Amino acid sequence: MIRLSGIAKSFGDNTVLDGVELNIAEGRVTALIGPSGSGKSTLLRTANLLEMPEAGTLEIGDARVAFAPGQRPSQAEILALRRRTGMVFQNFQLFPHRSVADNVTEGLTTVWKWPAAKARSHAMTLLEKVGLAHKGDAWPATLSGGQQQRVAIARAIAASPTLLLCDEPTSALDPELAIEVVDVLRTLAEEGMTMLMATHDLRLAAQIADHVAFLDGGQIVEEGPPETIFRTPTDPRTTRFVGTLLGAAGGT
Repeated sequence: MIRLSGIAKSFGDNTVLDGVELNIAEGRVTALIGPSGSGKSTLLRTANLLEMPEAGTLEIGDARVAFAPGQRPSQAEILALRRRTGMVFQNFQLFPHRSVADNVTEGLTTVWKWPAAKARSHAMTLLEKVGLAHKGDAWPATLSGGQQQRVAIARAIAASPTLLLCDEPTSALDPELAIEVVDVLRTLAEEGMTMLMATHDLRLAAQIADHVAFLDGGQIVEEGPPETIFRTPTDPRTTRFVGTLLGAAGGT
């Protein structure tokens, strides 16, 4: 179980997360939805401490970190938690000067100290999984956006993380390229990968997530199965937001 309890985060006088409580069951996919500025991306980034909460606790497997104003967790605590997560960014974040395969092996060799041959073999297996084994020696700049994001997914899962974090994984892609990424994420979900994703993509959340949490004003307003949140929400704010997404998606 992954638990975020009482998570609070402010930027200056702006409270972005206000005591958020969220449990993520192992092997399940949770989608964070909400308007821009609702706190969903910040909440996602607190799960691997790219954003440091000011209060609350975070548990991923047997790693637990508590936060308090003016106190920073130790580097050992931070690393122990980060090593249990993989991150997929909106804008791919591939190393442009490294080949596709080297992008996947980088963390394995530098952080986990894998031998280069073992890391390369594992990288090629993962690239085959995302349909890009034939691009192992290519440069990222020669790939489409969908291909780059699939490489980023392979990199994120290379060390078999407890939790895969996806920050708007399809928002920078044209619809036809987004389908490639959705298919890969769906396969990972079917294989039991635990995921937390922030997304505006209603179809991504509906097709992959087991659980949806709607955020507004730094709090989880409503959460539940996707069919409930998207079809019969109970909070007026959720109803308005989902209605806006459905209208933009042409009634999906």
